[in-house]
Amino acid sequence: MSPKALFRAEHIYKNFGVVQALKDFEIEIYPGEIRGLIGENGSGKSTFSAIASGTLKASEGAMFLEDEPYIPHGTVDAMDKGISMVVQEQGTIAGITVAANVFFGKEAQFAKHGFMDIRKMNEETKNALEAIGVTGIAPQTLIDTLSFEDRKLIELARSMYAKPKLWIIDETTTALSISGREILYALMERQKAAGGSVLFISHDIDEIMDKCDSLTILRDGTLTANLKKNEFDPDRIRSLMIGRELSGNYYRSDSGEKGISDEVVLEARNVSAGLLKNVSVQLHRGEILGIGGLSDCGMHELGKVMFGSIKPENGQVLKDGKDIVKDTRWAVKNRIAYLSKNRDQESLMPICSIKDNITLPSLKDLTPVGPVSLRKQKELAKTWSEKMDVKAPSIDVFCTTLSGGNKQKVVLAKWLGKKSTILILDCPTRGIDVGTKANIYQLIEDLKEQGISMILISEELPELIGMSDRIILLKNGEVTGTFLRSEGITEEKLIHKMI
Repeated sequence: MSPKALFRAEHIYKNFGVVQALKDFEIEIYPGEIRGLIGENGSGKSTFSAIASGTLKASEGAMFLEDEPYIPHGTVDAMDKGISMVVQEQGTIAGITVAANVFFGKEAQFAKHGFMDIRKMNEETKNALEAIGVTGIAPQTLIDTLSFEDRKLIELARSMYAKPKLWIIDETTTALSISGREILYALMERQKAAGGSVLFISHDIDEIMDKCDSLTILRDGTLTANLKKNEFDPDRIRSLMIGRELSGNYYRSDSGEKGISDEVVLEARNVSAGLLKNVSVQLHRGEILGIGGLSDCGMHELGKVMFGSIKPENGQVLKDGKDIVKDTRWAVKNRIAYLSKNRDQESLMPICSIKDNITLPSLKDLTPVGPVSLRKQKELAKTWSEKMDVKAPSIDVFCTTLSGGNKQKVVLAKWLGKKSTILILDCPTRGIDVGTKANIYQLIEDLKEQGISMILISEELPELIGMSDRIILLKNGEVTGTFLRSEGITEEKLIHKMI
């Protein structure tokens, strides 16, 4: 007798106005199974996971959990019923403690005679963190002081504390370091061994093939295939995702540092700031400079220092060898752009329109004096939205309705519309599907040919090796190695300087 599905969804439709995000989608997930869910950005993956986790309601269709009708009334209700989710972007609540985040919506269990037992909540939070292997985060810590990765670990603790029957993980590994990913993978295996299920959403085909027992593929809101482990093939998966053949190698094909000038356009001189210790880096005109290292090596801080959002404690950042980068306002005015790893929090205004996001840095360029020209604003937004192929009904829709890849296209459109000549790209393909990733890599090559200078900060060694002219590695806030593309960079060479 074949096992019964732990969770199943039947004939799910979801409409956002005239946009149909899901069309007659069905899925069955079995006990002790890690089911992968993959598709291009905008294919409906996150829409379905939001419906299953109680964030959204389906336009049509039904869901069942252990053969009982499953109709969640919000995320807390979904957790109570047995389904919890870790979202792709930031899922913690600012302005409150770690403990308050872990038990958000569950505070009543610590209430006694009208008062909150904060000590007991902190103790239980400590236990919840230790249960997933995290010991270095104090429950009473204000969540805003933690890194993006640490906040993701808080979300893992919160979701696993609920002891879910189905655990949904939406693009979470892209926000985690190697050690954070190992924690996540171990929890997935623990969930599977206990007879629960995991719905694992990822754009990393290698990761899907390694971690999943089965795979569901979406394209344009429609189910295209269900594959068993023995049917996994990377080229077949790509083809089913995007509807066309896509070769496995979409990085640069040249082997040398072509088109690079001796002119230094941006430079950090003996900079110390936070994790960074006496770091010196030069970016040349027309160069793609890769910055890499392990978690907490200082690479993300270096990007922010060079954009002016972190002020150096010692040293300085110079543009064109003479002008000091004072702050972000100065940087933007002088055509320096920064694309943050934390897209929703630092690169976008999610509850504003595509038009408002794309035109924000360029408002004074459009209308130097007087009220902003709405006509020019609309023209700029429409031009760059079309150039970046942002998939949306119009430029007036809010960015909250967009997929991760389309959000990233809006961020890039914002800076290219500003005519930025220096781009600081921090994990530019995080949470991006293979088709959109290939488009972004092609854009980076095209910009290089136009003489644009770029700093590419990445946690993915293949990306650094595949796209950079030169790679600088950091460890514990210090530069440990520099590598040239023409010298034939390998992962082994880089890892030796990272660890």
